[in-house]
Amino acid sequence: MKSARSPGRPRSSAADRAILDAALRLLASDGYARMTMDGVAAEAGVSKATIYLRYRGKADLATAALAHLRDAGRREPTGDLRQDLVDLLSQMRANAERVSVMGIIGTCLAEEGHTPELLRLFRERTLLPRRAALAALLADARDRGELAPDADIEAAATLLMGAYQSRYLSGEPFPERWEERLVTTLLAGLRP
Repeated sequence: MKSARSPGRPRSSAADRAILDAALRLLASDGYARMTMDGVAAEAGVSKATIYLRYRGKADLATAALAHLRDAGRREPTGDLRQDLVDLLSQMRANAERVSVMGIIGTCLAEEGHTPELLRLFRERTLLPRRAALAALLADARDRGELAPDADIEAAATLLMGAYQSRYLSGEPFPERWEERLVTTLLAGLRP
């Protein structure tokens, strides 16, 4: 008896990576508004049909690419809360600066009325997972007794997420060791 075979060829992981990497390059160089599916296909060396087999449209692809960027540089937590938070904030800042995330956020907000899917996917794939990762580090530390039992984990994660946007929008340069200073200040208020 023959085993059942799923129809079609399996998807190529090389094509998957090429598409996501091409989308990231175009987001970084052209921004969301000027990134096109044709441009991504040409940059990735695949057909547009190959892209549309994986993604419903530009919003789906762009937010998948941002999630790919977030996951690609993620380090495993070490258990040293301070260093883990600094590492996560450093990665978040580097990624945001690599693809001009603030411009993408602006586009998401400006297009909310016309393309609500873009903001929804950005939240689901980028913002909320990053905040959840920060909250998980803080909750684990609270469970280990490193933070006060009543430490407001959600508020702390939100403060860490918003700190980059606030500094960026101020137009002021990021000071040396910004992430370390931010984490030190936050932890001072959360320690038992």
